[in-house]
Amino acid sequence: MTDQFSKKGEAWSARFSEPVSDLVKRYTASVFFDKRLALFDIAGSLAHAEMLEAQNIISAADRAEIERGMAQIKGEIEAGSFEWLLDLEDVHLNIEKRLTELVGDAGKRLHTGRSRNDQVATDIRLYVRAAIDDITVLLNALRSALVDLAEQHADTIMPGFTHMQVAQPITFGHHMLAYVEMFGRDCERMADARKRVNRLPLGAAALAGTTFPIDRERVARTLGFEDVCHNSLDAVSDRDFAIEFCAASALIMTHISRMSEELVIWMSPRIGFIDIADRFCTGSSIMPQKKNPDVPELARGKTGRVYGHLTGLLTLMKGQPLAYNKDNQEDKEPLFDTVDTVVDTLRIFADMAGGITVKPEAMRAAALQGYATATDLADYLVKKGLPFRDAHEAVARAVRACDDARCDLSEMSLERLRDFSPLIDDDVFAVLTLEGSVAARDHVGGTAPRQVRLAIARLRAQLGQ
Repeated sequence: MTDQFSKKGEAWSARFSEPVSDLVKRYTASVFFDKRLALFDIAGSLAHAEMLEAQNIISAADRAEIERGMAQIKGEIEAGSFEWLLDLEDVHLNIEKRLTELVGDAGKRLHTGRSRNDQVATDIRLYVRAAIDDITVLLNALRSALVDLAEQHADTIMPGFTHMQVAQPITFGHHMLAYVEMFGRDCERMADARKRVNRLPLGAAALAGTTFPIDRERVARTLGFEDVCHNSLDAVSDRDFAIEFCAASALIMTHISRMSEELVIWMSPRIGFIDIADRFCTGSSIMPQKKNPDVPELARGKTGRVYGHLTGLLTLMKGQPLAYNKDNQEDKEPLFDTVDTVVDTLRIFADMAGGITVKPEAMRAAALQGYATATDLADYLVKKGLPFRDAHEAVARAVRACDDARCDLSEMSLERLRDFSPLIDDDVFAVLTLEGSVAARDHVGGTAPRQVRLAIARLRAQLGQ
């Protein structure tokens, strides 16, 4: 059998009359970024070899030699001694060339019944599946850290905002649990995307399937896939599963960015709600007093990076005719960088959440600004029998009077409050306190400390704690 590889290691020398130029080699090669798929490539190859032997397409001896060679290659890769050759273009040909060097003809038989097209599609699905599993663990670690923070501050009162204006009193614990819910939905999206990732393309070959009597379901079981891709053209050519993963990752980063924005605002000395541990901050080269929240700021910036990768992959796919096109080589770098960015960000945020120091006095003082209990006064009047719109108008006039007098609603005398409605009695002051306001919202999803603790218990059970 003629070796498909030339002495120089070039893969296609038998077909072409002149060598590929060095510029084209550099332009078309992917080996220096897709080599991170190497262990997935080996796993896919071993499953393929096991099936080939079971189907009597290769001998048991060939399979044994393939397994021996792959074990050595895996060891070389893990030790960092494997030689990656630009001339061999990608991770697949580099591994195949080395396997052939180690085990001879058995290595050449491994590629029977498959193509690089279905091979790379399989590798990427294995990679994305593993990334989803890792990211889910990290999301739950962050959720757990935020639940711990919420439990510590189930009673800590802060202002809730709409339009960045003080709206109603809430607890800091309730605020943290909002992010726990967001990241919980991110876990659900990853789990849902995983179902579509976890389908085996191998066996589709280049685009039309293969003439060999392969058993695709056997390979799927070996590799832990739930199903096979049912159309060979679709199996090798679409990357919608990677796009869906990047979309779910973009939403994770959206939630990270929202949280980052609040951490940056809250840490500002003018707000002073929290402090972030020094290990997550940096100083200034000129201003010695500065402590900058670099981690949340950078995470806010990296969010745009992940958005860009999603847009890039959508653009990559939108004009491709069936089936596989070289364009798809460009799917890997944005995909890899998305994984790296999300993994690193979640890991550091879970750690940073444990390094947040809350300043309850500053939060309470802020909650006393902006007439945060005005809605409670309106609700009080409604319970006394006043229609809500009339109650709303009465409280609006009371707030305007407080503005003029530079006082809070709770600081007004009973007589002055009765100017706005005769239905007001001395029981109103229990309603106008911050503690009374949050405690009154005692229903599922409400900010009452009792409900926060019930939500924490539910979330801890969900997290297996």
